Amino acid sequence: MKIKWLGHSAFLISTLNKVNILIDPFIRDNPSCPVEVDDLKADIICVTHGHKDHFGDTVELAEKNGATIICNHEHSVYLSQQELETMGMNKGGTVKSEGISFTMVNAFHSSDMDFVDGIGPGGSSCGFILELENNRKIYHSGDTCIFGDMKTVIRDIYRPHIALLPIGDRYTMGVMEASIAANWIEPEVIIPMHYNTFPVIEQDPYRYKKMVEMSTNTKVAILKPGETYQE
Repeated sequence: MKIKWLGHSAFLISTLNKVNILIDPFIRDNPSCPVEVDDLKADIICVTHGHKDHFGDTVELAEKNGATIICNHEHSVYLSQQELETMGMNKGGTVKSEGISFTMVNAFHSSDMDFVDGIGPGGSSCGFILELENNRKIYHSGDTCIFGDMKTVIRDIYRPHIALLPIGDRYTMGVMEASIAANWIEPEVIIPMHYNTFPVIEQDPYRYKKMVEMSTNTKVAILKPGETYQE
């Protein structure tokens, strides 16, 4: 299994059975993304919320690859009107595609679609728990503040092995809150995200790594955009 960080909150996960999953594919206008839209292959695209720095190039990538889009109900309606294949769902639900389970979990953040004229309603923001073919679980939190479900629902029920957490502050958790989240979730590995894309979310990931690894058994894998975590 490979997890490639594409900058910001965008990831490409390639599973043991060679299923390619894109999460929040903000590619073309992402100043930190080292690849082009045409370079990416996707079987499944997950969207956590409607902001353009997460919804990104979902439509173009889905059209190009014939990918299934997993998203909330409101985004599913919008995308279905464009004749794209979607699996709309809501928090607490699980869907399966290509042998992988996708559970939608809570996140606290706004979600209106800010890339359409006048800003369109986008339902609720979310995170995802992915359970892969080998039963390894990945938690992509989406944009969120720290919240109590991380130490109950996320940890006690879903028990993710790998967590992808924002540390950028201002629009999401910052370093301090995300280090507390590490204590609450107790994953084996955290890959920090949603930082240093723009000046307003500049953070030092090595400060985060030190804080987490001093107080937990969790390892922090710091990636540069384009780098891959593999196991």
